[in-house]
Amino acid sequence: MLKDYFKFALSTISHRKLRSWLTMIGIFIGIAAVVGLISLGQGFKQAINKEFEKIGVDKLFITAKGGFGPPGTNAVVKLTKDDLKAIKKVSGIENAAGFILANSKVEFEDEVGFFPIQSIPKGEERRLLAETQSLEIQEGRNLRDSDGFSAIIGIGFVEKELLGRNLRLRNKIKINDKDFTIVGVLEKTGDPGRDNSIFIPEDTLREVFNEPDKIDTIMVKAANVENMQIIAEKVTNDLRRFRNVKKDEEDFDVQTPEQLLGSFGDILNIVQSVLIGIAAISLLVGGIGIANTMYTAVIERTKEIGIMKSVGAQNKDILLIFIIESGLLGALGGLIGVVIGFGLSKSVEFIAKNVIGTNLIEAYFSYTLFFGALLFSFFIGALFGLMPARQAASLQPVEALRFK
Repeated sequence: MLKDYFKFALSTISHRKLRSWLTMIGIFIGIAAVVGLISLGQGFKQAINKEFEKIGVDKLFITAKGGFGPPGTNAVVKLTKDDLKAIKKVSGIENAAGFILANSKVEFEDEVGFFPIQSIPKGEERRLLAETQSLEIQEGRNLRDSDGFSAIIGIGFVEKELLGRNLRLRNKIKINDKDFTIVGVLEKTGDPGRDNSIFIPEDTLREVFNEPDKIDTIMVKAANVENMQIIAEKVTNDLRRFRNVKKDEEDFDVQTPEQLLGSFGDILNIVQSVLIGIAAISLLVGGIGIANTMYTAVIERTKEIGIMKSVGAQNKDILLIFIIESGLLGALGGLIGVVIGFGLSKSVEFIAKNVIGTNLIEAYFSYTLFFGALLFSFFIGALFGLMPARQAASLQPVEALRFK
């Protein structure tokens, strides 16, 4: 019986092709936007997860209050080399390293640009950096403890003419008006922030930028990953005492990779929800279009409804026929929207990888997203077709047969 209802609804839709297409426009635009945004959002989350997996679960990150990572944060009290020494004394710590970040003027011949500069520490601290950041050398060599005004550059400077033309080994560049020699080129990571950065020795960075004591981020490697929470609490307590601040008034943050990942996820979910909310306006417009089409269909098929009722069709049969028809209008629009949405997200991924050069933007596809979008669009169609369906079901057979 239900199968016959669907066949009847499909037959009706196919006989009104132009009207059906116009009705579905709002639905497939809305579904395409929603599917595309969810697909890219899920892909970005997976890419971020992979990056944090590289860091490892045995790491802690300490930053001054006001922000994680980027230079120029609004932190009032910065971290210092003394803080790093205090953290290294905490029991359960295998290694700790401090990193300095700057955004500086960089010159090559007559070209000038502003790029991220990151410090490379010495000895054991450098090995900790190697565990968490992709600093594999593609050409040339890595920095040595004995290096002074030497630099390794991201692959972006070699491939994208970031400074007028592609840089090469032994080229000389100016960083904050100081001459540096390029000794190495890093392998491509797909992260524009890394691929477009320059790395120089820590002592040299401190000298060039007049930062004798500041540290932007301290990374800690725990000796036992099973005691991460305990070690995080120890670091917090010891650093609180060292900096002479009260509990709950800390001017620093101690975070695990999971906490950082959760923070990124929360921000992404908020942004994604806002964008999906905007895209949902198209679904509302599409739903109103379906309701309008179904009201028109009820008027056009009033006599047909009277005939069906006169041969035994009940109100629930008429109601179901019209609800299924409006639901199928929504589902067909949703199917087109899913295809367009997947195509759009895949196009964004292609552009990101081949034009921008990042692997962080990916399109994620799943059966859950596919069938969820179809069911949702069917529900939208059925919901907006409910009132016209009830109007059709309430028609009296005699009055319907008299309708011209």
